[in-house]
Amino acid sequence: MSKIHNLICYKKNNTQKSMSAAEETFVGAIDEGTSSTRFLVFSSKTHMPVASHQISTTNISLHEGWVEQDPEDILMKVKETVAVTCEKLKMMNILPSAIAAIGVTNQRETTLVWDKYTGKPLYNAIIWMDMRTQPIVDRFMNKRIPNCHTPDEQKRHLQFKCGLTMNPYFSVFKLIWLIENVPEVAQAIKEERCMFGTMDSWLIWNLTGGVNGGVHITDVTNASRTMLMNIHSLRWDKALISFFEIPSGLLFPEIRSCSEVFGRMTDGPLIETPISGCIGDQQAALMGQMCFLAGQAKCTFGTGCFLLYNTGRKPVISTHGLLTTVAYKMGKHTDPIYALEGSVAVAGSATKWLKDNLCIVDSYKSMEVMADSVEDTNGIHFVPAFSGLYAPYWKSDARGLVV
Repeated sequence: MSKIHNLICYKKNNTQKSMSAAEETFVGAIDEGTSSTRFLVFSSKTHMPVASHQISTTNISLHEGWVEQDPEDILMKVKETVAVTCEKLKMMNILPSAIAAIGVTNQRETTLVWDKYTGKPLYNAIIWMDMRTQPIVDRFMNKRIPNCHTPDEQKRHLQFKCGLTMNPYFSVFKLIWLIENVPEVAQAIKEERCMFGTMDSWLIWNLTGGVNGGVHITDVTNASRTMLMNIHSLRWDKALISFFEIPSGLLFPEIRSCSEVFGRMTDGPLIETPISGCIGDQQAALMGQMCFLAGQAKCTFGTGCFLLYNTGRKPVISTHGLLTTVAYKMGKHTDPIYALEGSVAVAGSATKWLKDNLCIVDSYKSMEVMADSVEDTNGIHFVPAFSGLYAPYWKSDARGLVV
């Protein structure tokens, strides 16, 4: 089942085009991940996928520890996956107009800035695993917060407000780097034309019209990964924005729930189809695994590894290195549901390193055969700290080891 399908399928009764009761309707899901972009279509009757198309994404690494992607390339690939999937539907005698609604799920923390008037990115998207911002993190770790007298007290204060810990992983430090190192960004902020957002914001703004009335929004799950949203009020926090010295001219997206009609597609085969769901990919996986009750959890092994544990309507602040995040909010007038998260930066991507960098194997299939050929590792351990260590250690200076 699609990670986002449960989020939006119940919207179909309010958004589907006029059809007879006998006609089947479908739900579309844009899944923009770190390694690939795909579009899937699910039957609202069987909840099973009927068509999809997937395209690999391309990372840009200008320096060691830097990971970027081209925002326009990602947008083009999203549109291509939608178009190809719709052609597959037609071959099955299913019209694209049978898709009642679309949801968007995306790689989190990845940070983008673009020009409000031209629609052009002011820099590449800085990907969540990028490590260039460690000096900025160090600087703010040494900055005092009023009424916080010790480093631990300051850490707890920030964690209570935003649920996160200071680490290059989170969006605010990528944003600060852009402001301080890309003159076009600083100038655009002064002229109040610099739009900021995570990947969901960029996609939804473009898909709903871009410079011609595109909707500049994000949802609570993606906003909760920026370190600028208060996890209690679900609003951009003025004190956090001030602490991190974000200029006032920056254009923030409006924070919305995960499930409401944000806007409609303005071109392509799904023109006028409503976009009615938005959620970060790991929270989407939590929903896709039906973890709707406090105490239920899921663990996803993708580019990284992410364990999310549903804690219910109240945020739980960890004292053991876990993150507090918004799991989902199902509509404007519903309570948010929270989760504890343990994040590991490198999981599936380590297999790519094994194949492409060490060249020990020539395919992923042969990797599995090799692993099955031995009973154990004979005491050898691999620490995949290519982007430092995340939970529960949060050691940005850690490096990959074979010991």
